[in-house]
Amino acid sequence: METKSSTTYNSRNYFMALSIIGALFFIFGFVTWLNGSLMPFLQTACELTPFEASLVTLAFYIAYFVMALPSSFVLKKTGYKNGVFIGLLVMALGALIFIPAAYSREFGVFLAGLFVLGTGLALLQTATNPFITIIGPRESAAKRMAIMGICNKMAGVFSPLVLTALIMHGMEKFSESNLALLSFDEKELLLNQLASRIVGPYTAMAILLVLFAVLVKYSSLPNQIDVEEDDHETLKGFVKQIPAALKIKHLLLGIITIFVYVGVEVMAGDSLTQFGKSLHLDYAPKLTSFTMAFMVFGYILGIILIPKVISQSKALVISAVLGVLFAFGAAYSSATENNLFTSIFGWLNSVLGFDIPLIPNAVFFVTLLGWANALMWPAIWPLALNNLGKYTKIGSALLVMGIAGGAIIPPTYAKLGQSIGFQQALWIMVPIYIYIIYFAISGHKIKST
Repeated sequence: METKSSTTYNSRNYFMALSIIGALFFIFGFVTWLNGSLMPFLQTACELTPFEASLVTLAFYIAYFVMALPSSFVLKKTGYKNGVFIGLLVMALGALIFIPAAYSREFGVFLAGLFVLGTGLALLQTATNPFITIIGPRESAAKRMAIMGICNKMAGVFSPLVLTALIMHGMEKFSESNLALLSFDEKELLLNQLASRIVGPYTAMAILLVLFAVLVKYSSLPNQIDVEEDDHETLKGFVKQIPAALKIKHLLLGIITIFVYVGVEVMAGDSLTQFGKSLHLDYAPKLTSFTMAFMVFGYILGIILIPKVISQSKALVISAVLGVLFAFGAAYSSATENNLFTSIFGWLNSVLGFDIPLIPNAVFFVTLLGWANALMWPAIWPLALNNLGKYTKIGSALLVMGIAGGAIIPPTYAKLGQSIGFQQALWIMVPIYIYIIYFAISGHKIKST
């Protein structure tokens, strides 16, 4: 079959294709960063411990581990555009599972919905990334990737605000002290009312996902993409490559780096709401938006500076050093005083009339980790895949599997937080960022054998 290459795109088709891919990346970010608001909501509605609530991230991110290898073979059978279509429909199904989950208030059903959402998203990510290269000139692919990254992170700014506005209003009547005053039947009725709030938003999400799937199905995006593939490759043969690939030291270290990086990124985004809830901040479900805003800032900074001013490896070193400093600040600074945030951003309220919460110093340092984390993914990826030759595809799949760090590290933080306090438990980020410094300075270098 003749493939449709980037050279066949006229300006109208190029803009349409870029808009569709940008919308897909916005969807990735919107759905991914809803988890931060979901955790405190489900903790109340389903009467969960902080650790149980953190299983939201486990159910969502473990789907990447499960689907990393199968996704590429699904795409070989269906084609890329059809893969996007299927991925959106799978996500719509995941959103619809929230309806019976809400009416039953069964946390396990919520987790099933999150896993299905993550499965669809994993397929979508695998199918969508190649489009960025082929929809336009290859020499401008990096610029298109930057645009996609901003679409993704801007969605992360807005999604917690939208969901919080829809489902988290009037939460004072659902406080533990108020619920303790009610009879069993009264409490059940009130919590059922709270859980039902999520039905409307997730039903609307499912409908929008289906409509967008239809739009993609009949769009000008090509179904087959001219990428290097071995038609004789099988899943069994692909898996057989794993032991040999893992013997490549800089790839193995890169997989570990992606694993721990995604873990701390999710901690700084989603798990931050648990820290805020432990401090009894009524705006805790919105805190993910602060982290995402700093990620957007870091991303824009990277577009300006890399590679004209600093290399990707140096950017990774600087980012990890910032991570160590901000993690120390989060663990040691005041959880009640807000002088740092007020001195930097207080003028937005006093001069421009905004109504931004003045967040405590410790929480502010965690949100700043969004800045530290912003450039890590695009820096780690090429360093880990450098000079892999025939193992490049399996290396990419293994790196995607490393996203499972978002499933493991945040629940570990929640478990520690229940034992020693959520601020003290932020210490687990320090050795992680130190390890990333090691990878950026030495670990990524190719060793001769």
